[in-house]
Amino acid sequence: MRGVVVAATGLRAEARVAQRSGFVKALAGGGDEQRLASLIERSIANGGIRGLISFGIAGGLRPGLASGTIVVGTSVVSGGTPYMADERWSDRLFEAVPNAESGAIVGAKAVISEPGDKQKLYMATGAFAADMESHIVARLAAEHQLPFAVLRVIADTSKQRLPPAAVNGLKPDGTPDISAVLKSLMVRPGQLPSLLLTANATRRAMRGLFRCYRLLGPGLGFADLR
Repeated sequence: MRGVVVAATGLRAEARVAQRSGFVKALAGGGDEQRLASLIERSIANGGIRGLISFGIAGGLRPGLASGTIVVGTSVVSGGTPYMADERWSDRLFEAVPNAESGAIVGAKAVISEPGDKQKLYMATGAFAADMESHIVARLAAEHQLPFAVLRVIADTSKQRLPPAAVNGLKPDGTPDISAVLKSLMVRPGQLPSLLLTANATRRAMRGLFRCYRLLGPGLGFADLR
């Protein structure tokens, strides 16, 4: 093995897709920014890391992007600071995945659940999608002088509202918190139809993510591993 890629995800399910070969070390942050940063820093300190990739599903910001749309991030916007993804790595991702879109990604500190907030963020940044891991990947890549890439699949669209059960239904290790989901449904049973739509969109995005893995191969498009 000539090197190792760290794939940063939010969900454990995303990490399982990325880490299907010995070339990728997948880390699920579970929506906890400090936890994910610490996991990545520890992996870099152990040596052998050649690149970082933000890999998983995301919330759509640009109108017209359907669930399942694959987005290759050309840059990451965080707190007004743009980080440029590695151009050659991004080009490989875009060329390997048919019908992919390419554009900026916003790194968010919390889930963006309301369509109105998605629209405001899109108007302010022009970003195609938002997730809670890409800004951490971009910042640490810059600090450690490593190349980084972003590959995300749209789950909820720009017009889709995420119900509270979906927003709060995640454990710190990135696995579903079924108890929290059920409690939320007991308090607000009217959110069930929206929750089912969210679940369908997530399944569609996860299928797209697995397709990306098959197309990109064990190194997720990182050249040194080919």
